[in-house]
Amino acid sequence: MKVRSSERIRQLGSAIFAEMEQWKEEVSRQGTDIIDLGIGSPDLPPSDKVMEVLAKAVTNPANYGYPTRSGGRGFREAVSRWYDYRFGVQLDPENEVLTLMGSQDGLAHLAMAVADPGDVAIVPDPGYPIYHASLVLAGVTPRMMPLRAENHFLPVLEDIPEEVVRRAKFILCSYPSNPLSAVADRQFFEKLVRFARDHDLLVVHDLAYSELAFDDYEPTSILQVEGAKEVAVEFHSLSKSYNMAGCRLAYMVGNPEAVRALGELKSNIDYGVFEAIQQAGIAALEEDRQGTGPRVAEVYQRRRDILINGLRRAGWAIPTPKATMFLWAPIPKGWTSRQISREILYSTGVVVIPGDAFGQEGEGYVRIALVRDDKVLEEVVARLSRFIEERKQEGRW
Repeated sequence: MKVRSSERIRQLGSAIFAEMEQWKEEVSRQGTDIIDLGIGSPDLPPSDKVMEVLAKAVTNPANYGYPTRSGGRGFREAVSRWYDYRFGVQLDPENEVLTLMGSQDGLAHLAMAVADPGDVAIVPDPGYPIYHASLVLAGVTPRMMPLRAENHFLPVLEDIPEEVVRRAKFILCSYPSNPLSAVADRQFFEKLVRFARDHDLLVVHDLAYSELAFDDYEPTSILQVEGAKEVAVEFHSLSKSYNMAGCRLAYMVGNPEAVRALGELKSNIDYGVFEAIQQAGIAALEEDRQGTGPRVAEVYQRRRDILINGLRRAGWAIPTPKATMFLWAPIPKGWTSRQISREILYSTGVVVIPGDAFGQEGEGYVRIALVRDDKVLEEVVARLSRFIEERKQEGRW
């Protein structure tokens, strides 16, 4: 019997990411030292305290039973305390907080919980790939919301066709944004909440990068807007803020009905997050709340400045982001995103992601992740500076 993947599976994967893996294998076989600035995977460990708590919890036999469906009460209470400390938002840990195995876990399943096949959802273009993939899994029709530089990569809500808004079950956005590194202020979120209330829409906000902000910029939680819990949920993750990506620990907060719906779906899929990891998460949130944890934003701001300043000197002007672990870099005219990404890799060994991997509006950009230490990023600047100089001599930059 020959087993073929389903049409749903064929719609999930990005051909660009598969193609880039082939490129990396070819370059590696040639003996080139690859510096991978593609995937946004933190290269730092959690704090000593978090690792100590995790190590102790792993040796406790009591932690090896099934976790509770919505996550242990202790972790959900820690999330509630942290939201109050960080955003001044009060959450009911019983009904407004849901523990997840990473924010991607929740984002992948939410559409199944709050929409039916044939429904419509409004998602950003460019956007993190799971936003679109989750709709494929749920049989929900995506309607793309273009995010463009002339609008500071914010959606123009008035431009969304009335027919689309009328049919849509939810609208998804993310600020600070992956891949765009764009940010939004409270005024935008107030407008978004009004828009959602007027059109009976659920707002889904991905806030995974709120703690990677620079230059005194303070990201906003949509739940800081009065009445937002009536129309919004928010995803947050411990992966980036506390270097716990491998732990797979995150949460969704906000609208109780949406929290309950996703919790019911998840109870039919898995048994939740290992209790030892939840205890490590509590330690991370409490360290942050008490001001004793590491400040990862300082690390990424320094890395940002190394790349931005070095590449500007070489002739590649990239806007300075106020948040995230990414640079969203416009490319010179005459190149496509995929073409320049391939040529950079084959010429320098540096991996960047073509912008069109995140949607058609990403054409004309590449995403560069700040996931290597200062010394390696200085080497990246040196390699890319040579690449740029050579292309200038060829009249291609």
